[in-house]
Amino acid sequence: MPSRNIKDLHPLVQERCRRHMEMCTAEGIDVLITCTYRSAQEQDELYAQGRTKPGRIVTKARGGQSYHQYRVAYDVVPLRNGKPVWGTRGADGALWQRVGELGEKAGLEWAGRWVRMKEFPHFQYTGGKTISHFQKGGTLTG
Repeated sequence: MPSRNIKDLHPLVQERCRRHMEMCTAEGIDVLITCTYRSAQEQDELYAQGRTKPGRIVTKARGGQSYHQYRVAYDVVPLRNGKPVWGTRGADGALWQRVGELGEKAGLEWAGRWVRMKEFPHFQYTGGKTISHFQKGGTLTG
């Protein structure tokens, strides 16, 4: 089962994640962290969704190709009256936009801005490092 614990993130990402959550709270936005660390096997299971398993495609990354495996990414969902807001249009979209802006203000990259396959729940801090860097055993600091 993927982790939802901020402590499973790299310390530099923990700091930004906490700041992001605090900024959301300060604006009255409840946010639930749905995933921090995810193993390569868990990533492969997610990748199968919409391909070899029921559901819609939610990722292009196979195991080892996601920043979640390197502890530099997390996913969230905003809550309204205690219920997850998955819609991205109208008032729901405005809520996501604000959550994304606050994440960026906290020093994170928000996948809601990606041109190809937007991922509104996804935030990451890679320090400019590529997935290849992490795959080769590199870290945020080296």
